Amino acid sequence: MQQQTSHLLRGLSARHIRFIALGSAIGTGLFYGSAAAIQMAGPAVLLAYLVGGAAVFIVMRALGEMAVRNPVSGSFGSYARHYLGPLAGFITGWTYTFEMIIVCLADVTAFGVYMGLWYPDVPRWIWVLSIICFIGALNLCHVKVFGEMEFWLSLIKVTAIVAMIAAGAGVIFFGFGHHFPATGVENLWSHGGFAPEGFGGIVASLGIVMFAFGGIEIIGITAAEARNPEKVIPRAINTIPLRIILFYVCTLFILMAIFPWTSIGQQGSPFVLIFEGLGLPAAANVLNIIVISATISAINSDIFGAGRMMFGMAQEGMAPKSFLRLARNGVPWMTVVVLAASLLAAVVLNYLIPEQVFVLIASLAAFATLWVWLMILLSHFAMRRSLTAEERREIRFPVPFWPLAPVLTLLFMLLVIGVLGAVAETRMALMAGLVWLALLTAIWFWRVRKQRRPLALEQPE
Repeated sequence: MQQQTSHLLRGLSARHIRFIALGSAIGTGLFYGSAAAIQMAGPAVLLAYLVGGAAVFIVMRALGEMAVRNPVSGSFGSYARHYLGPLAGFITGWTYTFEMIIVCLADVTAFGVYMGLWYPDVPRWIWVLSIICFIGALNLCHVKVFGEMEFWLSLIKVTAIVAMIAAGAGVIFFGFGHHFPATGVENLWSHGGFAPEGFGGIVASLGIVMFAFGGIEIIGITAAEARNPEKVIPRAINTIPLRIILFYVCTLFILMAIFPWTSIGQQGSPFVLIFEGLGLPAAANVLNIIVISATISAINSDIFGAGRMMFGMAQEGMAPKSFLRLARNGVPWMTVVVLAASLLAAVVLNYLIPEQVFVLIASLAAFATLWVWLMILLSHFAMRRSLTAEERREIRFPVPFWPLAPVLTLLFMLLVIGVLGAVAETRMALMAGLVWLALLTAIWFWRVRKQRRPLALEQPE
Protein backbone atom coordinates (compact mmCIF):
# COMPACT_ATOMS: atom_id res chain seq x y z
CA MET A 1 0.00 0.00 0.00
CA GLN A 2 1.71 3.16 -1.13
CA GLN A 3 1.28 6.68 0.01
CA GLN A 4 -0.70 8.54 -2.61
CA THR A 5 -1.74 11.64 -0.71
CA SER A 6 -0.25 13.80 2.02
CA HIS A 7 -3.36 14.98 3.82
CA LEU A 8 -6.63 13.70 5.23
CA LEU A 9 -9.66 14.09 2.99
CA ARG A 10 -12.87 15.87 3.92
CA GLY A 11 -15.65 13.30 3.51
CA LEU A 12 -17.75 13.53 6.67
CA SER A 13 -21.11 15.29 6.63
CA ALA A 14 -22.99 16.68 9.65
CA ARG A 15 -25.06 13.50 9.76
CA HIS A 16 -21.90 11.36 9.94
CA ILE A 17 -20.29 13.46 12.67
CA ARG A 18 -23.37 13.46 14.90
CA PHE A 19 -23.60 9.68 14.81
CA ILE A 20 -19.84 9.11 15.15
CA ALA A 21 -20.03 11.04 18.42
CA LEU A 22 -23.05 8.97 19.45
CA GLY A 23 -21.21 5.77 18.55
CA SER A 24 -18.30 6.59 20.80
CA ALA A 25 -20.26 8.02 23.73
CA ILE A 26 -23.20 5.58 23.89
CA GLY A 27 -21.84 2.14 24.62
CA THR A 28 -20.62 0.19 27.62
CA GLY A 29 -20.88 3.20 29.94
CA LEU A 30 -24.63 3.54 29.34
CA PHE A 31 -25.66 -0.07 28.79
CA TYR A 32 -23.70 -1.50 31.73
CA GLY A 33 -21.92 1.21 33.71
CA SER A 34 -25.21 2.90 34.58
CA ALA A 35 -26.08 0.03 36.95
CA ALA A 36 -23.00 0.72 39.09
CA ALA A 37 -23.81 4.45 39.19
CA ILE A 38 -27.41 3.71 40.23
CA GLN A 39 -26.24 1.48 43.09
CA MET A 40 -24.01 4.30 44.36
CA ALA A 41 -26.55 7.13 44.29
CA GLY A 42 -30.02 5.64 43.86
CA PRO A 43 -32.53 7.66 41.78
CA ALA A 44 -30.53 10.82 42.56
CA VAL A 45 -28.01 9.59 40.00
CA LEU A 46 -30.17 11.56 37.55
CA LEU A 47 -28.74 14.73 39.10
CA ALA A 48 -25.21 13.42 38.56
CA TYR A 49 -25.96 12.83 34.88
CA LEU A 50 -27.48 16.29 34.50
CA VAL A 51 -24.57 18.08 36.20
CA GLY A 52 -21.99 15.92 34.45
CA GLY A 53 -23.74 16.47 31.13
CA ALA A 54 -23.70 20.24 31.61
CA ALA A 55 -19.96 20.10 32.30
CA VAL A 56 -19.36 17.96 29.21
CA PHE A 57 -21.31 20.44 27.09
CA ILE A 58 -19.07 23.32 28.21
CA VAL A 59 -15.98 21.23 27.46
CA MET A 60 -17.30 20.46 23.99
CA ARG A 61 -18.15 24.11 23.35
CA ALA A 62 -14.57 25.00 24.27
CA LEU A 63 -13.29 22.32 21.90
CA GLY A 64 -15.75 23.44 19.23
CA GLU A 65 -14.54 27.03 19.45
CA MET A 66 -10.96 25.88 18.81
CA ALA A 67 -11.98 23.31 16.16
CA VAL A 68 -13.96 25.84 14.12
CA ARG A 69 -11.05 28.25 14.30
CA ASN A 70 -8.40 25.61 13.42
CA PRO A 71 -9.79 22.21 12.27
CA VAL A 72 -6.61 20.10 12.48
CA SER A 73 -6.13 16.32 12.53
CA GLY A 74 -4.51 16.27 15.98
CA SER A 75 -7.46 18.17 17.50
CA PHE A 76 -7.12 18.72 21.26
CA GLY A 77 -3.66 17.12 21.23
CA SER A 78 -2.49 19.76 18.76
CA TYR A 79 -4.24 22.54 20.68
CA ALA A 80 -2.55 21.48 23.92
CA ARG A 81 0.82 21.40 22.16
CA HIS A 82 0.30 24.81 20.56
CA TYR A 83 -1.21 26.70 23.50
CA LEU A 84 0.19 24.89 26.57
CA GLY A 85 3.50 23.56 25.29
CA PRO A 86 4.81 20.44 23.54
CA LEU A 87 4.91 18.31 26.71
CA ALA A 88 1.20 18.93 27.35
CA GLY A 89 0.41 18.01 23.75
CA PHE A 90 2.48 14.84 23.94
CA ILE A 91 0.83 13.64 27.16
CA THR A 92 -2.68 14.55 26.01
CA GLY A 93 -2.40 12.80 22.64
CA TRP A 94 -1.00 9.57 24.03
CA THR A 95 -3.40 9.58 27.01
CA TYR A 96 -6.36 9.81 24.64
CA THR A 97 -5.00 6.89 22.61
CA PHE A 98 -4.46 4.96 25.85
CA GLU A 99 -8.09 5.65 26.80
CA MET A 100 -9.42 4.39 23.47
CA ILE A 101 -7.38 1.17 23.63
CA ILE A 102 -8.58 0.45 27.17
CA VAL A 103 -12.22 0.95 26.19
CA CYS A 104 -11.78 -1.20 23.08
CA LEU A 105 -10.17 -3.91 25.21
CA ALA A 106 -13.38 -4.24 27.18
CA ASP A 107 -15.63 -3.95 24.15
CA VAL A 108 -13.98 -6.54 21.89
CA THR A 109 -14.12 -9.07 24.71
CA ALA A 110 -17.76 -8.19 25.37
CA PHE A 111 -18.52 -8.83 21.70
CA GLY A 112 -17.28 -12.40 22.10
CA VAL A 113 -19.54 -12.85 25.12
CA TYR A 114 -22.58 -11.52 23.24
CA MET A 115 -22.02 -13.85 20.28
CA GLY A 116 -21.87 -16.74 22.71
CA LEU A 117 -25.62 -16.41 23.24
CA TRP A 118 -26.25 -17.61 19.70
CA TYR A 119 -23.16 -19.80 19.22
CA PRO A 120 -22.21 -21.18 22.64
CA ASP A 121 -19.93 -23.87 21.17
CA VAL A 122 -17.74 -21.47 19.17
CA PRO A 123 -14.58 -20.40 21.07
CA ARG A 124 -14.77 -16.79 22.13
CA TRP A 125 -11.38 -15.90 20.65
CA ILE A 126 -12.75 -16.53 17.15
CA TRP A 127 -15.37 -13.82 17.59
CA VAL A 128 -12.83 -11.45 19.13
CA LEU A 129 -10.45 -11.96 16.23
CA SER A 130 -13.22 -11.57 13.67
CA ILE A 131 -14.48 -8.25 15.07
CA ILE A 132 -10.96 -6.81 15.24
CA CYS A 133 -10.38 -7.74 11.59
CA PHE A 134 -13.77 -6.34 10.57
CA ILE A 135 -13.29 -3.03 12.38
CA GLY A 136 -9.74 -2.74 11.05
CA ALA A 137 -10.93 -3.29 7.48
CA LEU A 138 -13.76 -0.78 7.93
CA ASN A 139 -11.34 1.88 9.16
CA LEU A 140 -9.17 1.33 6.08
CA CYS A 141 -12.03 2.33 3.80
CA HIS A 142 -12.58 5.88 2.59
CA VAL A 143 -13.66 8.07 5.48
CA LYS A 144 -17.10 8.54 3.85
CA VAL A 145 -17.66 4.75 3.91
CA PHE A 146 -16.61 4.67 7.55
CA GLY A 147 -18.97 7.54 8.37
CA GLU A 148 -21.88 5.85 6.58
CA MET A 149 -21.32 2.56 8.40
CA GLU A 150 -21.10 4.33 11.74
CA PHE A 151 -24.33 6.18 10.97
CA TRP A 152 -26.28 2.95 10.54
CA LEU A 153 -24.65 1.19 13.51
CA SER A 154 -25.44 4.11 15.79
CA LEU A 155 -28.94 4.41 14.35
CA ILE A 156 -29.75 0.87 15.51
CA LYS A 157 -28.96 1.57 19.15
CA VAL A 158 -30.51 5.05 19.06
CA THR A 159 -33.73 3.56 17.68
CA ALA A 160 -33.63 0.83 20.32
CA ILE A 161 -33.21 3.33 23.15
CA VAL A 162 -36.06 5.48 21.84
CA ALA A 163 -38.25 2.36 21.56
CA MET A 164 -37.34 1.40 25.11
CA ILE A 165 -38.24 4.88 26.36
CA ALA A 166 -41.59 4.69 24.59
CA ALA A 167 -42.31 1.19 25.91
CA GLY A 168 -41.24 2.19 29.42
CA ALA A 169 -43.43 5.29 29.36
CA GLY A 170 -46.37 3.08 28.33
CA VAL A 171 -45.72 0.77 31.30
CA ILE A 172 -45.52 3.73 33.70
CA PHE A 173 -48.84 5.25 32.66
CA PHE A 174 -50.87 2.36 31.19
CA GLY A 175 -49.18 -0.92 32.14
CA PHE A 176 -48.45 -3.78 29.75
CA GLY A 177 -50.92 -6.66 29.68
CA HIS A 178 -50.71 -9.10 32.59
CA HIS A 179 -46.96 -8.69 32.96
CA PHE A 180 -46.92 -5.11 34.18
CA PRO A 181 -49.59 -3.00 35.87
CA ALA A 182 -49.20 0.76 35.54
CA THR A 183 -46.34 1.56 37.90
CA GLY A 184 -46.40 5.35 38.08
CA VAL A 185 -43.19 6.99 39.28
CA GLU A 186 -43.37 6.19 43.00
CA ASN A 187 -40.33 3.92 42.76
CA LEU A 188 -38.20 7.04 42.44
CA TRP A 189 -38.70 7.81 46.14
CA SER A 190 -40.33 4.70 47.70
CA HIS A 191 -37.11 2.84 48.53
CA GLY A 192 -35.19 5.02 50.92
CA GLY A 193 -36.05 8.32 49.27
CA PHE A 194 -34.89 10.02 46.09
CA ALA A 195 -31.31 10.25 47.41
CA PRO A 196 -31.00 7.18 49.70
CA GLU A 197 -27.21 7.48 49.86
CA GLY A 198 -27.27 11.23 50.42
CA PHE A 199 -25.10 13.83 48.75
CA GLY A 200 -22.07 11.58 49.19
CA GLY A 201 -23.65 8.93 46.99
CA ILE A 202 -24.23 11.42 44.19
CA VAL A 203 -20.62 12.58 44.37
CA ALA A 204 -19.33 8.99 44.50
CA SER A 205 -21.21 8.14 41.29
CA LEU A 206 -19.56 10.92 39.30
CA GLY A 207 -16.60 8.76 38.25
CA ILE A 208 -18.85 6.20 36.54
CA VAL A 209 -21.09 8.93 35.13
CA MET A 210 -18.20 10.76 33.49
CA PHE A 211 -16.88 7.46 32.10
CA ALA A 212 -20.23 7.05 30.35
CA PHE A 213 -19.74 10.39 28.57
CA GLY A 214 -16.18 9.55 27.53
CA GLY A 215 -15.58 9.50 23.77
CA ILE A 216 -17.83 12.41 22.89
CA GLU A 217 -14.72 14.54 22.30
CA ILE A 218 -14.24 12.67 19.02
CA ILE A 219 -16.32 15.46 17.48
CA GLY A 220 -13.19 17.61 17.57
CA ILE A 221 -11.12 14.96 15.82
CA THR A 222 -13.61 14.70 12.96
CA ALA A 223 -13.13 18.40 12.17
CA ALA A 224 -10.11 17.75 9.95
CA GLU A 225 -12.18 15.44 7.73
CA ALA A 226 -15.50 17.27 7.89
CA ARG A 227 -17.03 19.11 4.99
CA ASN A 228 -17.68 22.71 6.07
CA PRO A 229 -16.40 22.22 9.65
CA GLU A 230 -17.43 25.77 10.58
CA LYS A 231 -21.06 24.66 10.10
CA VAL A 232 -21.23 20.95 10.95
CA ILE A 233 -19.14 21.05 14.14
CA PRO A 234 -21.35 23.67 15.89
CA ARG A 235 -24.49 21.78 14.84
CA ALA A 236 -23.15 18.51 16.24
CA ILE A 237 -22.05 20.08 19.52
CA ASN A 238 -25.25 22.04 20.07
CA THR A 239 -27.28 18.81 19.99
CA ILE A 240 -25.32 17.38 22.96
CA PRO A 241 -27.73 18.63 25.68
CA LEU A 242 -30.70 17.04 23.90
CA ARG A 243 -28.80 13.77 23.50
CA ILE A 244 -27.78 13.68 27.15
CA ILE A 245 -31.35 14.31 28.33
CA LEU A 246 -32.82 11.75 25.93
CA PHE A 247 -30.30 8.92 26.03
CA TYR A 248 -29.16 9.16 29.63
CA VAL A 249 -31.62 11.06 31.83
CA CYS A 250 -34.90 9.92 30.22
CA THR A 251 -33.72 6.34 29.86
CA LEU A 252 -32.62 5.97 33.48
CA PHE A 253 -35.64 7.91 34.75
CA ILE A 254 -37.98 5.39 33.12
CA LEU A 255 -35.85 2.45 34.23
CA MET A 256 -35.91 3.51 37.90
CA ALA A 257 -39.59 4.46 37.75
CA ILE A 258 -40.54 0.95 36.64
CA PHE A 259 -38.12 -1.05 38.80
CA PRO A 260 -36.90 -0.40 42.36
CA TRP A 261 -33.39 1.00 42.08
CA THR A 262 -32.18 -1.62 44.56
CA SER A 263 -32.90 -4.39 42.02
CA ILE A 264 -31.11 -2.78 39.09
CA GLY A 265 -27.76 -4.35 38.25
CA GLN A 266 -28.41 -7.70 39.86
CA GLN A 267 -29.39 -9.32 36.55
CA GLY A 268 -26.71 -8.02 34.20
CA SER A 269 -27.42 -4.97 32.08
CA PRO A 270 -30.21 -2.77 33.45
CA PHE A 271 -31.68 -2.74 29.94
CA VAL A 272 -32.34 -6.48 30.19
CA LEU A 273 -35.03 -5.70 32.76
CA ILE A 274 -37.15 -3.73 30.31
CA PHE A 275 -37.17 -6.35 27.56
CA GLU A 276 -37.54 -9.36 29.85
CA GLY A 277 -40.11 -7.62 32.01
CA LEU A 278 -42.37 -7.01 29.02
CA GLY A 279 -42.54 -10.76 28.50
CA LEU A 280 -41.53 -10.60 24.86
CA PRO A 281 -40.46 -14.03 23.57
CA ALA A 282 -37.66 -12.62 21.44
CA ALA A 283 -36.38 -10.28 24.17
CA ALA A 284 -32.98 -11.94 24.53
CA ASN A 285 -32.31 -11.88 20.78
CA VAL A 286 -33.49 -8.29 20.41
CA LEU A 287 -31.28 -7.15 23.26
CA ASN A 288 -28.33 -9.08 21.85
CA ILE A 289 -28.65 -7.36 18.48
CA ILE A 290 -28.76 -3.98 20.21
CA VAL A 291 -25.72 -4.53 22.41
CA ILE A 292 -23.73 -6.05 19.54
CA SER A 293 -24.43 -3.07 17.30
CA ALA A 294 -23.59 -0.73 20.18
CA THR A 295 -20.31 -2.54 20.79
CA ILE A 296 -19.26 -2.54 17.14
CA SER A 297 -20.19 1.12 16.86
CA ALA A 298 -18.17 2.09 19.93
CA ILE A 299 -15.08 0.14 18.83
CA ASN A 300 -15.41 1.62 15.35
CA SER A 301 -15.49 5.21 16.61
CA ASP A 302 -12.71 4.67 19.13
CA ILE A 303 -10.30 3.22 16.56
CA PHE A 304 -11.09 6.10 14.24
CA GLY A 305 -10.42 8.70 16.92
CA ALA A 306 -7.21 7.11 18.21
CA GLY A 307 -5.87 6.63 14.68
CA ARG A 308 -6.47 10.25 13.70
CA MET A 309 -4.91 11.44 16.94
CA MET A 310 -1.77 9.40 16.25
CA PHE A 311 -1.59 10.79 12.71
CA GLY A 312 -1.68 14.31 14.10
CA MET A 313 0.95 13.42 16.70
CA ALA A 314 3.22 11.97 14.03
CA GLN A 315 2.95 15.21 12.05
CA GLU A 316 4.43 16.98 15.05
CA GLY A 317 7.21 14.47 15.70
CA MET A 318 5.52 13.08 18.83
CA ALA A 319 4.74 9.64 17.39
CA PRO A 320 6.61 7.33 14.97
CA LYS A 321 6.99 8.75 11.45
CA SER A 322 5.46 5.57 10.02
CA PHE A 323 2.08 6.79 11.34
CA LEU A 324 2.14 9.43 8.60
CA ARG A 325 1.64 6.84 5.87
CA LEU A 326 -1.62 7.39 4.02
CA ALA A 327 -3.47 5.21 1.55
CA ARG A 328 -4.70 6.53 -1.78
CA ASN A 329 -8.09 7.24 -0.20
CA GLY A 330 -6.52 9.52 2.41
CA VAL A 331 -6.77 7.06 5.33
CA PRO A 332 -3.81 6.80 7.77
CA TRP A 333 -3.59 3.05 7.31
CA MET A 334 -0.53 2.48 9.48
CA THR A 335 -2.24 3.83 12.60
CA VAL A 336 -5.23 1.56 11.97
CA VAL A 337 -3.01 -1.50 11.59
CA VAL A 338 -1.01 -0.72 14.72
CA LEU A 339 -4.12 -0.09 16.82
CA ALA A 340 -5.79 -3.29 15.61
CA ALA A 341 -2.62 -5.23 16.44
CA SER A 342 -2.52 -3.71 19.92
CA LEU A 343 -6.07 -4.94 20.49
CA LEU A 344 -4.92 -8.49 19.75
CA ALA A 345 -2.34 -8.22 22.52
CA ALA A 346 -4.89 -6.59 24.82
CA VAL A 347 -7.39 -9.41 24.32
CA VAL A 348 -4.75 -11.97 25.28
CA LEU A 349 -4.04 -10.01 28.46
CA ASN A 350 -7.76 -9.77 29.15
CA TYR A 351 -8.05 -13.55 29.21
CA LEU A 352 -5.27 -13.75 31.79
CA ILE A 353 -6.75 -11.36 34.37
CA PRO A 354 -9.82 -11.79 36.60
CA GLU A 355 -13.15 -10.28 35.65
CA GLN A 356 -13.05 -7.84 38.57
CA VAL A 357 -10.42 -5.84 36.70
CA PHE A 358 -13.16 -4.30 34.52
CA VAL A 359 -13.93 -1.84 37.32
CA LEU A 360 -10.28 -0.81 37.19
CA ILE A 361 -10.45 -0.54 33.39
CA ALA A 362 -13.49 1.73 33.55
CA SER A 363 -11.84 3.90 36.19
CA LEU A 364 -8.63 4.16 34.17
CA ALA A 365 -10.64 5.21 31.14
CA ALA A 366 -12.48 7.78 33.28
CA PHE A 367 -9.17 9.25 34.50
CA ALA A 368 -7.82 9.45 30.94
CA THR A 369 -11.05 11.09 29.79
CA LEU A 370 -10.95 13.67 32.57
CA TRP A 371 -7.33 14.49 31.76
CA VAL A 372 -8.20 15.09 28.12
CA TRP A 373 -11.12 17.34 29.11
CA LEU A 374 -8.90 19.30 31.51
CA MET A 375 -6.39 19.88 28.71
CA ILE A 376 -9.19 21.04 26.40
CA LEU A 377 -10.32 23.62 28.97
CA LEU A 378 -6.80 24.81 29.76
CA SER A 379 -5.95 25.02 26.05
CA HIS A 380 -9.07 27.09 25.50
CA PHE A 381 -8.12 29.51 28.29
CA ALA A 382 -4.64 29.85 26.80
CA MET A 383 -6.05 30.40 23.30
CA ARG A 384 -8.35 33.15 24.54
CA ARG A 385 -5.43 34.88 26.25
CA SER A 386 -3.42 34.77 23.02
CA LEU A 387 -6.10 36.58 20.99
CA THR A 388 -6.43 40.30 20.56
CA ALA A 389 -9.65 42.06 21.52
CA GLU A 390 -10.66 42.24 17.87
CA GLU A 391 -9.98 38.52 17.34
CA ARG A 392 -12.13 37.67 20.35
CA ARG A 393 -15.03 39.61 18.89
CA GLU A 394 -14.68 37.66 15.64
CA ILE A 395 -14.96 34.21 17.26
CA ARG A 396 -17.58 32.30 15.27
CA PHE A 397 -18.58 29.72 17.91
CA PRO A 398 -17.88 31.21 21.37
CA VAL A 399 -18.28 29.35 24.66
CA PRO A 400 -21.43 30.50 26.50
CA PHE A 401 -21.12 32.37 29.80
CA TRP A 402 -17.39 33.00 29.39
CA PRO A 403 -15.39 32.86 31.62
CA LEU A 404 -17.64 31.68 34.48
CA ALA A 405 -18.88 28.45 32.86
CA PRO A 406 -15.40 27.16 31.86
CA VAL A 407 -13.99 27.98 35.31
CA LEU A 408 -16.79 26.13 37.11
CA THR A 409 -16.37 23.20 34.71
CA LEU A 410 -12.64 23.09 35.39
CA LEU A 411 -13.28 22.94 39.14
CA PHE A 412 -15.87 20.20 38.59
CA MET A 413 -13.36 18.06 36.66
CA LEU A 414 -10.85 18.41 39.49
CA LEU A 415 -13.57 17.34 41.92
CA VAL A 416 -14.28 14.17 39.94
CA ILE A 417 -10.57 13.30 39.84
CA GLY A 418 -10.57 13.70 43.60
CA VAL A 419 -13.57 11.37 43.82
CA LEU A 420 -11.60 8.68 41.98
CA GLY A 421 -9.01 8.86 44.72
CA ALA A 422 -11.53 8.97 47.57
CA VAL A 423 -13.54 5.89 46.51
CA ALA A 424 -11.75 2.67 47.42
CA GLU A 425 -12.80 0.80 44.25
CA THR A 426 -11.31 3.45 41.95
CA ARG A 427 -8.31 4.62 44.00
CA MET A 428 -5.98 2.18 42.25
CA ALA A 429 -7.05 3.58 38.87
CA LEU A 430 -6.11 7.10 39.96
CA MET A 431 -2.71 5.87 41.11
CA ALA A 432 -2.19 4.01 37.83
CA GLY A 433 -3.21 7.12 35.90
CA LEU A 434 -0.68 9.25 37.76
CA VAL A 435 2.01 6.65 37.07
CA TRP A 436 1.04 6.78 33.38
CA LEU A 437 1.46 10.56 33.31
CA ALA A 438 4.85 10.29 35.06
CA LEU A 439 5.97 7.64 32.56
CA LEU A 440 4.98 9.78 29.58
CA THR A 441 6.80 12.75 31.09
CA ALA A 442 9.96 10.66 31.51
CA ILE A 443 9.74 9.40 27.91
CA TRP A 444 9.31 12.97 26.69
CA PHE A 445 12.46 14.26 28.37
CA TRP A 446 14.46 11.11 27.63
CA ARG A 447 13.67 10.69 23.98
CA VAL A 448 10.94 12.67 22.27
CA ARG A 449 11.95 16.25 23.07
CA LYS A 450 15.11 16.10 20.98
CA GLN A 451 13.52 14.34 18.02
CA ARG A 452 10.29 16.29 17.51
CA ARG A 453 10.00 19.03 14.94
CA PRO A 454 7.98 22.13 15.83
CA LEU A 455 5.00 22.86 13.60
CA ALA A 456 2.63 25.79 13.41
CA LEU A 457 -1.03 25.12 14.03
CA GLU A 458 -2.21 25.02 10.44
CA GLN A 459 -5.50 24.10 8.87
CA PRO A 460 -5.19 20.97 6.66
CA GLU A 461 -5.93 21.05 2.96
